[in-house]
Amino acid sequence: MGSAIRPDCPKHYTEHYTEHNGSVAVANPYPREKSSPMLRLWLVAVTLLLGLSGCIIPTQLETDRSEAFRQYEIIVRWSQWDAAADFISPEYLAENPITRLQMERLRLFRVTQYIIRSVNVIEDGLAAIQVVEIKLFNTNQGVERTIIDEQVWRWDESSKRWRLHSPLPDPTQGR
Repeated sequence: MGSAIRPDCPKHYTEHYTEHNGSVAVANPYPREKSSPMLRLWLVAVTLLLGLSGCIIPTQLETDRSEAFRQYEIIVRWSQWDAAADFISPEYLAENPITRLQMERLRLFRVTQYIIRSVNVIEDGLAAIQVVEIKLFNTNQGVERTIIDEQVWRWDESSKRWRLHSPLPDPTQGR
């Protein structure tokens, strides 16, 4: 039996062996080191914090805001300007009506790119400012231009939806 264990093995290798059918099996060549209770507590705390940070559930207001932004983006990407105007708050439209000239000018352009540059949530989550870079292609002139569209969004409690409180993109911006 003693010849089955190499004489040059460290002592802890030879302390934990079992014999089965004439062969030697080392149960654990490195005995388990005991960890301190503080280390265990710290590992549990870090694991919980990391786990919980991924479980933060957005509120219904945040979900509705994201959905409104996504729907508006899709409509603008398809250059559906009349549908985009439906997102504008009636109060804003009353003070800043969209003229026929503005709509006809918008219809000359096709959106080729829509990139969200920033979103800042303000007023305790009831308003947001979204800055978007939009590339517009003028179908009459064959020219593409880039504009920055600063969108102001507010939660409308009466209609239970997010409303735009800023104008539609202005293709004449920067002329």
